[in-house]
This record gives sequence, structure tokens and C-alpha cells, in this order.
Amino acid sequence: MKRDAQATRQRILEAATAEFSRYGIAGARVDRIAAASGSNKSLIYVYFESKENLLRVVADELVKHYIENVRLDVRDLPEFAAQMYDQNQAYPEVVRLLSWNRLESGGADPSETYAYEDAGAKVRLLEQAQQEGVINRRLPPALLLEFIVALSQTGMHTVGGMTSPDDQAQRRQAIKDAVQRLVES
Repeated sequence: MKRDAQATRQRILEAATAEFSRYGIAGARVDRIAAASGSNKSLIYVYFESKENLLRVVADELVKHYIENVRLDVRDLPEFAAQMYDQNQAYPEVVRLLSWNRLESGGADPSETYAYEDAGAKVRLLEQAQQEGVINRRLPPALLLEFIVALSQTGMHTVGGMTSPDDQAQRRQAIKDAVQRLVES
């Protein structure tokens, strides 16, 4: 039977996403990833070299997918925040995995990650929009982006939060309203 290396790699990434999202890097087990992906442990190390590198690849893949679905429009930051909220609701594993990564990184250099590069590009766009008078200068661009991201994650880390579609629509609108207040003159 012929092996499909790309399909195997994809199954490993999917299993690793679930494992890292649930347990973080410290609690994740390569044995469980291998079992869930239908591969063997040594194959994971062949493809990804280490558990830490596998986490990095998983995080970058998730962030790339997330970023491709949410575009920054400096002229409509409230809608940008709302779209991020929608993505967080659709893919909660992204927020969980990145939260675990931040908690467990131990001060590791984030500059190698896709998320860090994308955040830098967004900060530069916000800075340019401030210079052009599109948005106010009340907050430094990096802090503004941090606040928008935090608002888009509202409810992600709470127990028993809003779950009905009406509640989610209300939260989405509240996020848009809050971001509007941050950027209006």
C-alpha cells in the first residue's frame, strides 16, 4: 500500500491541533497525537523534528488560516474586530492554542512566528492611518491593536458565557461599539 506523505502530515497537524489546544505544550503527548493521526511517533519526529517545532507549525498554520479570513481595514476597525470575534467563535482552538503558547513559551523569541510578523504589519498600517488622520492618535498603534484583539476574544475564557445566537449577536455588536469608541475622534 502506497503512503501519502502529505495526507499523513495533514492528519498529524489536525491531531496536534486538538492535542495542543486541549493540553498545551507541557501536557500534550506525542503518543496521543500519533494514535489520533493513525501514524507512529517516530514519523512525527521525522516530519517535525520536535514537539516544540510541531507546535510552532500548528500555530503558524492556524494563524495563517485565521489571517486569510480576517483582513484589516483601517477605515472600519469595528468590523475588523467583529470579524475576528466571528473567527474566534468558529475556531476557538486558535485562541486556546495561542494562549497556551504564550503561557508556556518562557520568554521565547516570538519574532520567528507568522503571528508576530502579521501583527507588526498591522501595527504599521494603524500607524499610517493615524498619521493620515483616518483614526485618532489617542493610543499607540500597538496598544490599539492589542485592545482590538482582546475585545475580539471577549467571552472566550469564561465559563457559562453567552451561547445563543442572539447573545452572540449582542456581544458582536458590543465589540463593534467599543472599538468605535476607541478610534473615533
